[in-house]
Amino acid sequence: MTPGWLAAHEREYDVLHVHFGLESFSPAEVRAGLDAARLAGRPVIFTVHDLDNPQLVDQEPYRELLDVIIPAADRLVTLTGTAAAEIDRRWHRPSLVVPHPTLTDGTVSPAQRTADGIRVGMHLRDLRPNIDAERAVRAVVDAARLLDGFENRAQFEVLMNERVRDDEVAARVTAAAQDSAAVQVRRTPYLSDADVEQWLSGLDLFVLPYRHGTHSGWVELCYDLGVPVAGTDVGHIRSQHPSEFSVIDLDDPRTLADAVAFARATAAVFPDDGRLARRRSERLAERQAVRDAHARLYSSVMAEVSA
Repeated sequence: MTPGWLAAHEREYDVLHVHFGLESFSPAEVRAGLDAARLAGRPVIFTVHDLDNPQLVDQEPYRELLDVIIPAADRLVTLTGTAAAEIDRRWHRPSLVVPHPTLTDGTVSPAQRTADGIRVGMHLRDLRPNIDAERAVRAVVDAARLLDGFENRAQFEVLMNERVRDDEVAARVTAAAQDSAAVQVRRTPYLSDADVEQWLSGLDLFVLPYRHGTHSGWVELCYDLGVPVAGTDVGHIRSQHPSEFSVIDLDDPRTLADAVAFARATAAVFPDDGRLARRRSERLAERQAVRDAHARLYSSVMAEVSA
């Protein structure tokens, strides 16, 4: 995004397509990069993954960056219709809606889920700013208490990286669950993609405890693996795969308990009789459609700039 690089390499690219990383620059630096692309006659496309930045607490500096690039880009892309509506409302600009393609290559075999228990997972990762870790673990503990004596015993596994951004919060998260036999907090090294897929595929429900956000790769991966998601109602995450997303309130553990019960009942009514294989085929076809949509986008925007 630096004007020096874009000027020096202008013969090596046809389109500047920006996805992530704007928070590394000031508004003036982003504007200078866009000006360099313009000077080289190269169109700019911006995929609006994030209307709120998950890496930041204070969103105002990020919004200033969006106020630079969204009006200036030749074309905008986003992942959901609801996000496109917000972009249109805030900046009066249309967006091409292209869904996020599959995140798995299909090499990980789904784990066998147990018939005599409900397995619920939550991954707090490195405690980045948009993960509401303490409230989430307290909600999990309270939901486990509400589900005590349920026909199928619920077990909650909370993963957290060994290396985190705040060791004091990590200690409080661990302490919050220590008196619950149904909740286990496990610290792990950074997991590979294959490890994450294997862990997720054995769950009956995945919990996504975001304070803020716009879209989520976790929701896409869970959809690939046939794992329903219970998450807070932030951004446009529920719009990605609404049929397999339950909205929860971390201050009301009953909502999480209800999501657990619903996920297990749904799995019992609709056992996997080839559903994942069909979904895999659909997702691969969708990925090709996403590639085709981008190819058409690039061709059309290049033609407009050169005309």
